[in-house]
Amino acid sequence: MTTVLRSSRPDDSRSSTEKDELRLDLKTASTTTLEVSEPPRRRWWQLFHTNSGLDGVATQPSVFDDPKTLDLYRPSASYENTHRFDPSARWTWREEFRVVRKIDWRVSLWAFIMFFALDLDRINISQANTDNFLNDLKMNTNDFNLGNTLFRLCFLLAELPSQLVSKKVGPDVWIPCQMVLWSAISLSQYWLSGRGSFLATRCLLGFAQGGFIPDVVLYLSYYYKTKELPIRLAWFWVSNYVASIAGAFMATGLLRLRGINGKAGWRYLFLIEGGLTLLVGLISFFMMPPGPTQTKAWYRPNGWFTEREEVIIVNRVLRDDPNKSDMHNREGLSARMILQVITDWRMWPVYVLGLLHMIPVTPPQTYLTLSLRNLGFGTTESNLLSIPSTVIGGVTLLLAGYFSEMMNSRVAATVILQIWALPLLIALYTFNSHTSQWVYYAVVTLITGFPYVHPIQVAWASSNSYSVRTRTVSASIYNMCVQAGAMIGANIYRNDDKPLYKRGNRVLIGICSMNIVLYLLTYLFYRTLNKNREKIWNAWTHKEQQEYLDTTEDDGNRRMNFRFVY
Repeated sequence: MTTVLRSSRPDDSRSSTEKDELRLDLKTASTTTLEVSEPPRRRWWQLFHTNSGLDGVATQPSVFDDPKTLDLYRPSASYENTHRFDPSARWTWREEFRVVRKIDWRVSLWAFIMFFALDLDRINISQANTDNFLNDLKMNTNDFNLGNTLFRLCFLLAELPSQLVSKKVGPDVWIPCQMVLWSAISLSQYWLSGRGSFLATRCLLGFAQGGFIPDVVLYLSYYYKTKELPIRLAWFWVSNYVASIAGAFMATGLLRLRGINGKAGWRYLFLIEGGLTLLVGLISFFMMPPGPTQTKAWYRPNGWFTEREEVIIVNRVLRDDPNKSDMHNREGLSARMILQVITDWRMWPVYVLGLLHMIPVTPPQTYLTLSLRNLGFGTTESNLLSIPSTVIGGVTLLLAGYFSEMMNSRVAATVILQIWALPLLIALYTFNSHTSQWVYYAVVTLITGFPYVHPIQVAWASSNSYSVRTRTVSASIYNMCVQAGAMIGANIYRNDDKPLYKRGNRVLIGICSMNIVLYLLTYLFYRTLNKNREKIWNAWTHKEQQEYLDTTEDDGNRRMNFRFVY
């Protein structure tokens, strides 16, 4: 079968050659003729799909339709969903949309809540800053920078080990364990006594929280197709903004407890919010089944899905990405697999973008509440004035996610962050001590309300890995690069450069300009790779193509019939 497994073009824009090959493949399939209908379309202003066309066949063509490639990609007996694999299964768009909505409510919603809990414990350090946190512990800005750097470093170091543990014991077990651990550390900050205990808890929190995000992304990939993942991850990261808004309101009240029992308000902030996330972590043990066909338990005797729904979930995901069955959800990774992913130079451009893309906006975001205090705003005002940037950021995040889905272009959807930030950083650099505090506030609010394109790039890295074996590690490497970038960004604003941070803003402008060029180069890199592979693949005869598929030892994105998304 010669159908390209992944194309950088939208599904409805195949070349005439590809369409002819696809029709030929379907004619040669021994299974029931697959008469696919187009998915019901929706306009950008419509929340739901239209009703027309819902009863058409939604089963998409794949390698499972040709007996020659069926055996090559057939799931192994050890794959946990093998009993629901059926290459002859057919279903309608109405059934598929209903199943996806059920997954959204049962799986994605709880992932949203868990990420909300993570961010609540991760960002409350900024809110504590508005309550004389540094002065109470006899620390300065550089101490705060060091704490953030150690947190990011430990967060980074925990990424890959956490993924290895998660792949071995299952994310449904490991993620709740992580949550309980970091919640206990977070609430223990009630007893901070100085610089040493502050730095220690920053390190421990980083280690405990480090692998959470790639673990959840891996878990969601069990349920969703590649094209569906970016917008789900966008909503997943919206919880970050919801946590910021809810945290600001909670902090406004909790910080008023200052003086009760002679304790500072920030101590109660850590204690109460840590207790809330501990509760979410305990509930997560009961809200995360191992996979789509393993939802039954003693407390959930009927499971979440019917047998028919399980067949649809498993087969729609495998038809989209046949390599998702190459590992059991309790199977560990070998050192050889890890080394292969690290040395995969085809993924390096995405890793470089992960390292650099957030640096231009990290310092203004980290120092937002401190900057507001320096401008003369009080504790309550500083927390409430941080809310508009959070709302703007949540809206722009979703717009970027939908833009990525509509345009089917990762570069176009992610370079927006740099284009957004550059003119605002230039404006910030021009400010002086006579600039109105409200003008400064407006510009900083817009900078920190940037389009958060990280979810799109996470899905991008996952798509270009194209294998459970590789995406498990590549997700960790990508997030390690992001955390390394955050460490760099956390140290650009220095104590001797405040309050306007002129030197720091010059650096941010330079990095932002460089990033725009890097996105263009990444586009050209993947476009050239695809063109070269297309040229070689089309030069082969149908027999040579089939012989390659039958005999190749290439896997994942190394396969000649794989196409990178960009």
